[in-house]
This record gives sequence, C-alpha cells and structure tokens, in this order.
Amino acid sequence: MRGKIIKSIAGFYEVHTGDTVYRCRAKGLFRALKQKPLVGDDVEIDITDTVSVPPEGNVVRLYPRTNALIRPNVANVDQALLVFSITKPYPSYNMLDRFLLVLARKDLHAVICFNKKDLASPEEIRELQETYEACGCQVLFISNVTGESIDRVRQVLDHKTTVITGPSGAGKSTLINLLCPHANMETGEISRKISRGKNTTRHVELLAAGEDTFLVDTPGFTSLYLQDLEAEDLKDYYPEFTKWADGCRFNGCVHIAEPDCAVKQALERGEISPIRYRNYCELFAELKNQRPVYKKKG
Repeated sequence: MRGKIIKSIAGFYEVHTGDTVYRCRAKGLFRALKQKPLVGDDVEIDITDTVSVPPEGNVVRLYPRTNALIRPNVANVDQALLVFSITKPYPSYNMLDRFLLVLARKDLHAVICFNKKDLASPEEIRELQETYEACGCQVLFISNVTGESIDRVRQVLDHKTTVITGPSGAGKSTLINLLCPHANMETGEISRKISRGKNTTRHVELLAAGEDTFLVDTPGFTSLYLQDLEAEDLKDYYPEFTKWADGCRFNGCVHIAEPDCAVKQALERGEISPIRYRNYCELFAELKNQRPVYKKKG
C-alpha cells in the first residue's frame, strides 16, 4: 500500500494512506542501503496489524524524491510559506531576505504571508507588496484575528506540500490551526516585555490540509548561515538587480563601491527598495568577512 510519511518520532513513522494513518517501522534494508526515510517521503508499506490502534506496518520501499531539505529534514516539498507579522513584532527584513536566499538556492518557490493586516496602514501594506513582488515573490496579507484572506492562503496551498516557517510571534501556529483545525497547535504566548512569541514547535510534522494538500510544520530553517556562498555571487539572488546590471560600467560589478553602477543609480531613483539593498550590503559584508569552510574528503 502506498502512503506518505507525515511524522517521525523515535524510530517510528506515521504513514498517511488517504483514509488511515499507520504506525510503521522501517525495514533493516534501508540501513544497509544507507537510506533514511524522511517526513514527506512517498513510501510503500506492508500492513502487519489492523487490530492495534493505530494499525501498524513496515515501510518497505521509498519512492524517488523530487527534493530533500536539511534542517528541516523533509522530502518532496513544493514551496515554502514564510509567515511574518507586519507589526507587533515588526518583521526582521534581514531575516526575511535570508529565508528568501536559502529558498532560492534550494530552487523552492517562496510565498510571503504577512500577518496582522488589521493592524497595518495602507501605506505599510503597499510598501511591503511593492518591495517583495519586485523580487519575484508571491505576497499575501492576512489577519488571523479577522480571518481576512485565509481562503486565499488555502488556494495557494491546494494540492501542494508546503513548508510553513517564520519567526516566533508572527502567528504561524494560529494560522496552522485555521488551515488545519484538527492540528490543535499550541500557540505561543506573547511576552509584553519584549514583544516576542515563544516558539512552540518541537518536531517536524506534516499536516493534512485537504486532499493531497500538506503543511510541513517545522521549528524553522535553523541553518540561515551562508557558509558556502561567495560574496561575489550574492547579487545573482537579487532578481530586481538583474534589470539594471547590464548598465554597470564594470563587468562583475557587485553594486557596492564601484563607480557608474546602474543598480545604485536605480536605487537613488527609487526603483530598487532601500530595504532590500541595505540587507544586500549587510549580507555581502558578512560573506566577505567569513572564514573559509574546509570540507573533509569522502
């Protein structure tokens, strides 16, 4: 029987087959083949016990993956939904750009979901929309409180497996509860003192949000460090620079200190977001100053 791994804890795998969830172990052959099943894997199972609750089985085959992520460890992901609040707490644009950079390097489509629309001004919404649509992202504005545009989120998720992540306090767990009422996610209490939420997610889990529609709930992309990226290549991950880069005086211009830089000229004219450019400069400096990482052979 074919199914999808939706949860992995202590050597057991919960496999969703459409109408039933089976508690399974992986056969020893995977260890011999140096393969490890991941949440999101499409698998074949043999049913061993239909009386137990839940029923039990063995994972006997892994079907080919379209992709596999590390931290979170999950396979066959179609896209990522980045949940940030517009205010209370204000978003970290540097963190958001790091997420976008990590996703671009993994060739994953990014959807940015700005929560707390009910607390934002039209000007704030317009600036965020213009800034992040210019870099090729799909941008949604929602309110977990009023329910505004939650149906639009459902449309974006339909028939896809989506990693949902973002900083604490942005409303990720509440959004999951709205999309998957059976999830019963614990929501973080907001600290009035520091205006931050308590991160409530402890393990990777795939939640059914409709027919062939899954959310990968995860503690987040814990690895937002860019150790294997050269500073000079960073510009290639800023799509809004591409339109202007051919007009730069120097080939290989990195748009920092070079004279006659068309990207900086576009910035001065207001055609490139100062938020994005400032983050670019910060990330460039970080990459330029980081120590090289030497990987072991084999």
